[in-house]
Amino acid sequence: MTNAISLLLLAIQVPATAILLSRLLKGPRRHPPIEPQQPTPELLGKVSVVVPTLNEALRISPLLAGLSLQSYEVREIVVVDSNSSDGTPDLVKAMQQKDPRFRVMTDDPLPPGWVGRPWALHNGFLHSSEASEWFLGLDADIQPHPGLVAGLMKTAEAGGYDLVSLSPQFILKYPGECWLQPALLMTLLYRFDPAGIDTQQPERVMANGQCFLCRRSVLAAVGGYSSASSSFCDDVTLARNIAVQGYKVGFLDGAKVLKVRMYEGAMETWKEWGRSLDLKDATSRSQLWGDLWLLFAVQGLPLLIILTYLLISVSLSHSKQTPLIGIETQTRLIASLHTPSLVLLGLNLFLLAIRFGMLLAIAPSYDRQSAKGSWLFWLSPFADPLAVLRIFLSAFRTPREWRGRKYI
Repeated sequence: MTNAISLLLLAIQVPATAILLSRLLKGPRRHPPIEPQQPTPELLGKVSVVVPTLNEALRISPLLAGLSLQSYEVREIVVVDSNSSDGTPDLVKAMQQKDPRFRVMTDDPLPPGWVGRPWALHNGFLHSSEASEWFLGLDADIQPHPGLVAGLMKTAEAGGYDLVSLSPQFILKYPGECWLQPALLMTLLYRFDPAGIDTQQPERVMANGQCFLCRRSVLAAVGGYSSASSSFCDDVTLARNIAVQGYKVGFLDGAKVLKVRMYEGAMETWKEWGRSLDLKDATSRSQLWGDLWLLFAVQGLPLLIILTYLLISVSLSHSKQTPLIGIETQTRLIASLHTPSLVLLGLNLFLLAIRFGMLLAIAPSYDRQSAKGSWLFWLSPFADPLAVLRIFLSAFRTPREWRGRKYI
């Protein structure tokens, strides 16, 4: 690389690295992961659980079984089905025979301007018991541990939170997703504070709708899910709207209380999850461009720059052994490795070391016990340029299909 190119890349990467380090240094102040807890009498009937479904028959059974193991803090479990054709409501009705807290309802036809998931959750909120103090939205693909709801509620009330969502433990099964999925997740970790940090800026708040606990009074005050009606990342959009109103919002580590099996294989992970990770529906255009710059600088570029240096080094070594190129060309190659280029190389080696350190830190967030090719998890940094490309590809496109629904 010429010195001019090296200086340009340094100008792009140095400030991004400073931002990344400022976020990582908050790590020691993180709230500890939520632990499963036993309920206490004051929690009796405080929570209404709402689950949106659309053709989830192959995935919902672990959720239903896990919810049935939650104790008396759960008043009701409302499954809002969007006219599934695979027998999903029948599974819920069968569970209702064993646990009367379960009930299933069908949401109204999707109105203009609404995305299916927030519409189902909004209907569930409107039809849930007003006697419950908390609303808990759960996705059909999560696998809750016993004590999840009690632990979540006690944490929320002890911390004075009005809204708390949890990051799960992800279940991996196939080689491709073991390699790609951690790289996609890392795009969030680079852009936002770690889970367990109380973010002070509402526009930088993170949330996860897979497990989304909110005070019922707060949700009513913001009109339910109406403020996130058209958002394909309704969880983050709604959480930020609530934070703007001055309510306390938390995003905590829930790897000890729930697991999730999101998508089957690398291709589905690329297509479905990659579509929502840009968070464009919850982000201003300037913030979106800023996040894309950060990802490009500290996640997308390091591996490419290091590989370029390796190629240059190999060329230099080869030219010395077999002088097939001219002295002038050799001199230019050697000059390209002067101070700016060496500083650039050092910076990117440092960023790659950080990346592997972050991979080690998030390892507990993955269940790889039954995964084929689980060792590919440790090579996921080599998928980083591809993950950053996925965010760029989706950042300026509106999804036309989502979770089995088609949108015009």
